[in-house]
Amino acid sequence: MTDILATLAQLSVLVFVIGSMASMGLSLQIPQIIAPLKNVKLVLLALVANFVLVPLLAFLITLVIDLDQPVQIGLVLLATSAGAPFLPKLAQAAKGSTAFSVGLMVLLMVVTIIYLPLVLPLLLSGVEVNPWDIAQSLIVMMLIPLAVGLFIKARYEDMAARIQPTFGQASNISLLVLTVLGLVLNFKSMIDLVGSLGILAGIIFIVLAVAVGFLMGMLGSTDGGIRSVMGLGTAQRNISAALVVGAQNFDSDVITYLMVIAIIGLVVLMPLAGELGKRAKAAVEGDTATTTA
Repeated sequence: MTDILATLAQLSVLVFVIGSMASMGLSLQIPQIIAPLKNVKLVLLALVANFVLVPLLAFLITLVIDLDQPVQIGLVLLATSAGAPFLPKLAQAAKGSTAFSVGLMVLLMVVTIIYLPLVLPLLLSGVEVNPWDIAQSLIVMMLIPLAVGLFIKARYEDMAARIQPTFGQASNISLLVLTVLGLVLNFKSMIDLVGSLGILAGIIFIVLAVAVGFLMGMLGSTDGGIRSVMGLGTAQRNISAALVVGAQNFDSDVITYLMVIAIIGLVVLMPLAGELGKRAKAAVEGDTATTTA
């Protein structure tokens, strides 16, 4: 039964990532994605947040909290992996800038492919990372569906409008299924991690990463939608890249920790995104009422 559930979870990940990327591509034009990234200051702040401050944050957590070695390794892996496929979905829930979320996700994902093989061996001795192994899964599961969606949107706009809701619904359903299955499959591991302080370290890491992202967003933009995406995008790490590296170099305990923290990340960030969305909606309605009056 466990094997069946694990297979369903893997299938849910596949459907979610491909569905969400295709849905984003079908709903956006390329200039919409590129435009927010023309803010050089914002881009630099995003890179500093994700590839300097967040890894430093993880390192400091390992110094302050006495963690088992697999937990330390998993935390460093997460901290050095950015550009999560969940970011556009979080941006939608937060009523943030969807175009910026896709542009930021692609930017961080590409930099991660270059960054991980260079930095990880410095942080974790004895680790060898193959850039192509990381790039392969990210290109096939994320970049290609996004590119196909953008192409259809650019050339066949009516078709894109018809099929986009289907991909969006598939993505939403698969995310719900993935969250439930993840909790069921990893419940015992989550309980075991409580004693190792691994879950506490993961929650602290996620919360502080959100704060770092929001701070960088405030320095780079006055747009609340951009700030929300920066905060959520900095906290939501690229579990796909982390799992590729973890499977190649470490034992199953590291993989288990990565999966558990990925689920905890969703449990923490999805409600946060929903709350940000409510506030954004209330702000818009308040502005509209003021303008009308």
